[in-house]
Amino acid sequence: MPAAPTKPRPLDPSHVSAVEEYGGRIVSLDPIGAQVSGIDLASETAPPRAVLDALEHEMAHRGFLVFKNDTQISAEDFLRASCWWGGRELHSTHGVHPATPGGNRDIFRLSNDRRHGIPDVGPQWHNDGSFLPATFSHSGYHIIRPAERGGGTHFAHQGLAFEALPEDRQERWSRLSSVNSASGVVHPLVHTHPVSGQKCIWLHLGMTGAVIEKLPDRDGFSLLCANELKQLCHEYNDVLNAGLETGYAVAYEYEENDCVFIDNLAVAHRAAPEAHMPVEQQGLRIMHRSTVKGVQPLAPDFGLPLHVNIDGPNPIGEGVWQGGGVGFRWEEGIPMRN
Repeated sequence: MPAAPTKPRPLDPSHVSAVEEYGGRIVSLDPIGAQVSGIDLASETAPPRAVLDALEHEMAHRGFLVFKNDTQISAEDFLRASCWWGGRELHSTHGVHPATPGGNRDIFRLSNDRRHGIPDVGPQWHNDGSFLPATFSHSGYHIIRPAERGGGTHFAHQGLAFEALPEDRQERWSRLSSVNSASGVVHPLVHTHPVSGQKCIWLHLGMTGAVIEKLPDRDGFSLLCANELKQLCHEYNDVLNAGLETGYAVAYEYEENDCVFIDNLAVAHRAAPEAHMPVEQQGLRIMHRSTVKGVQPLAPDFGLPLHVNIDGPNPIGEGVWQGGGVGFRWEEGIPMRN
């Protein structure tokens, strides 16, 4: 599907200098993301704001940062570092697994063994907190135990994916807004990133109950019908998958003690299929996730409200209008737990 290969911009030299002057180092990863070393996540003293701003800007442009740690950091260290970004405080809406250290409600503990964490989470491309008007600004992933035979996370840069779309698709998708199937929150399918200024696509493939289209030639709106919504979800899935081949997505495999922080407005993610395979096949995998309070609502355009009653009557006309925790099933048989 991509019109042309797209790549993130190189690291900003001024940001590299700011990190190096503090004693750290940042280098680009291929094809997206960046790796940070020399900054101690276990320190109770955060780096200066100028350093954090430099890192946050690079996260916005490259999608995510990987912090390499020589030893395992504590859950408290991980959560404290999560608050370096975006809204700068945790916003936790998930359940707490019994194996979570200290029963900490800010840790979402994931595993391919239900005795050690919550299984089967995030199989389709999505962004965390899409049920909120102000979606999480950032998310963190702390690998507690990487599976011996692989099982990482796929990350796709949504600004570069927008650039890869044909012009007619860019125009139409910019008139679409998705409705979250669990909450009725409305988000634009295309938004302008508040830091990078890039236009980014946005659609939760496991929790969408409707898509509203602004009519192109007159006032008013329509709903996508089932066939149109299936086509949209397939095209969205295809363009993000294409990034794995053309350079704006990556299948990231965690190494022991890795901490990954993502800009949740810049990259979509999904668990690699191997991450959900049984322990007997892949080995035990355990990960802690954090989520950071949003800075501002991801508000729709065209005067649409931030919230509609997805469980009530369809207010627009014919088309898909489906409430419930799991969204519209755009392909039979696919796992959709998120």
